[in-house]
Amino acid sequence: MFLLFKRLLSVLALTMFITISLKAQSITQTVKGKIADRESNSSLPGVNFVVNESDPTIDSEMALTRARAFTMEEPKRYDGLFNDPARMVSGFALDEMTRELKSDPPTFQKNLFIRNISLKSVAFRRAVIAPVLFTAAGLFTLDDDNDDNYEIQEERNRYIPHFRRHADDYLQHSPIMIVYGLNWLGVKGKNDFANRTAILIKSEMMVGILTFSLKRITAVPRPDTKELTSFPSGHTAQAFATATFMAREYGHKSIWYSIGAYTIATGVGTMRVMNNRHWLSDVLAGAGIGILTTNLAYLTHQYRWGKKNKGGQTSVMPSYDGQTGMVNIIHRIN
Repeated sequence: MFLLFKRLLSVLALTMFITISLKAQSITQTVKGKIADRESNSSLPGVNFVVNESDPTIDSEMALTRARAFTMEEPKRYDGLFNDPARMVSGFALDEMTRELKSDPPTFQKNLFIRNISLKSVAFRRAVIAPVLFTAAGLFTLDDDNDDNYEIQEERNRYIPHFRRHADDYLQHSPIMIVYGLNWLGVKGKNDFANRTAILIKSEMMVGILTFSLKRITAVPRPDTKELTSFPSGHTAQAFATATFMAREYGHKSIWYSIGAYTIATGVGTMRVMNNRHWLSDVLAGAGIGILTTNLAYLTHQYRWGKKNKGGQTSVMPSYDGQTGMVNIIHRIN
């Protein structure tokens, strides 16, 4: 009995913690530019801006729009350095732009929205590494030469042969209820209702398509009824998909949201084996599919509905070296 729980929990806990650690890292870029008067087509002396943005697809026009947005808020800041600050903020253009991409150290304070998917991007690799590893582990365990499935079933039948619980039927959906419940209570997540729901629907569709397609293709018999619908575990895929959904929406607020979500998903996967409804291989593959589909749903969510994010911090630092006046504008978008 102890060996059964030890093996199940160690494998599924590994799924949880590797997934959380991979999601903890983010990509930011620094876009630097000079501001020019559009009428005279000349750069304004000593004026430039820096935008630290978590969206690696930002282009010069987007940078210009965001620079204009925070520059126009307080044009009087530039009185004394320029004769016509109103003209400056209404007619500036991007003169040049350089960009620098960097990967932040592990932190649970960021969770990115990325408009375009690149197979070589760090964000894409982080989104697929954990799912690929656990799906591969499931396929390896499914191999006829591997006895892990049968050994765990034998231990289960020896110690808890009559174990039958239905909590996993409900727990698989609980992260969804928690996310919308938190939002109803006023705890704002990463996305608003419309965008969050669109992402969830896309994730659920991909989970259903992948799970039922693989069940039909592989035709693995269940350990109890021998029906050819065992691989992968639909309950586990659903549980890890919704857990990833909760982690993406609230993981940036606290690591405990992610830990709680993946603990629930791990419990569902464990119960599928304890109920003798699935093999260990089914659970591992289901976990990978669930994580992958939600990550892809977020990566491919290209259009945001509703109001734009107004968060961020702007710093304006005037300086004078005895000959030239300078204004450094630094804006960080959260």
